[in-house]
Amino acid sequence: MAAMKILVQKFGGTSVATLERMQKVREKVEDGLGRADKVVAVLSARAGDTDNLLALAGQWSKNPDRAECDVLASTGEQVSVALFTMLLKDGGIKARSLLACQIPVVTDDSFGRARIRSIGSEALRAFLDRYDVLVVTGFQGCTEDGRVTTLGRGGSDTSAVALAAALGSVECEIYTDVDGVYTTDPNICSAARKMDRVAYSEMLEMASMGAKVLHIRSVEFAQKYNVPVRVRSTFNDDPGTLVTQEDSSMEALLVSGIAYDRDQARVTLHDVPDVPGVAAAVFGPLSEKGVLVDMIVQNTSLDGLTDITFTISRKDLKHTLEITAEVAAKTGAAEVVHDVNVAKVSAIGVGMRNHSGVAARAFAALTQEGINILMISTSEIKITILIQEKYVELAVRILHDTFGLDWDVA
Repeated sequence: MAAMKILVQKFGGTSVATLERMQKVREKVEDGLGRADKVVAVLSARAGDTDNLLALAGQWSKNPDRAECDVLASTGEQVSVALFTMLLKDGGIKARSLLACQIPVVTDDSFGRARIRSIGSEALRAFLDRYDVLVVTGFQGCTEDGRVTTLGRGGSDTSAVALAAALGSVECEIYTDVDGVYTTDPNICSAARKMDRVAYSEMLEMASMGAKVLHIRSVEFAQKYNVPVRVRSTFNDDPGTLVTQEDSSMEALLVSGIAYDRDQARVTLHDVPDVPGVAAAVFGPLSEKGVLVDMIVQNTSLDGLTDITFTISRKDLKHTLEITAEVAAKTGAAEVVHDVNVAKVSAIGVGMRNHSGVAARAFAALTQEGINILMISTSEIKITILIQEKYVELAVRILHDTFGLDWDVA
């Protein structure tokens, strides 16, 4: 007997915002049934619902309990799956809705940003024996003892890819309001081109830079379990972009995309005593408080003193300044200064592994336009620069043109 062919489809908040849009989603699910034996449709809350629910929490409590916020926020997806399942049944499709806790999707107890530990795939397959379509709540899970959790912003992507991995889905289709992954943000670069394929590693770097097409944890899941992910639009029939394992054709392209992130702040401790353990004294307390530090530069020691500069998310700035003020007092640093008018721009591509000169070309192009580089960091497939925020759009367009990303690549 042939194995059951399962397709997982995820639909975001804008795709399920209204009755008319849900009817479009039903068409996509019906199309999915034409390509697979069974479909698992993972739905987000309708656009705006989660924000409205969390706003309610703020009205009822000065300091809303995170666990209760998860209980509240998770009701948005429950509304979506119930309404959509009614539509499917009216169309003659054998369907039922499932909450994450009914499967169950088991997570840790980090309320508001929980991580998936396991999925009841046997229970899911038993449901699929009885129904053609399962409509599952994205974004949520439950702890071992049954408490509702949520996975954080963009968590429905992660839910969908995790379900696809657990079920051995032929593909995980992520439907949204864009028709694929572009070489850069088309809103600031009109020459941006939709890519047919992108490697997991490239997509991870793009997601880490703030590209909002896919949630970064969903890409990590996809790469770990080798789940092909296709990003498509709910509102047209474009085949979209396939996120998959890299191959030699991808490596032939020097740079695949240009990404940027405005959510940056730069913090500098001036005249820190250059002695063993000083870096640990600075970054240890930040780590303990959950502050994610990105780029780090330590200047050459002068007269036994050095400057330590690093970048963080702007939302962590207030907390970071409180911590670094204490650190400065303990270490004898002269002062702590910060700048929020900065942003990161990155050139990303697996082809960098086998080609030299990417950094030189990027720096030369930016210099020619008078853009000063404040900090630099690199990885195997990414070069990131920190610049003044006012130059972000110009820098993106310059680098996009420098590496010929608006050209058609055979």
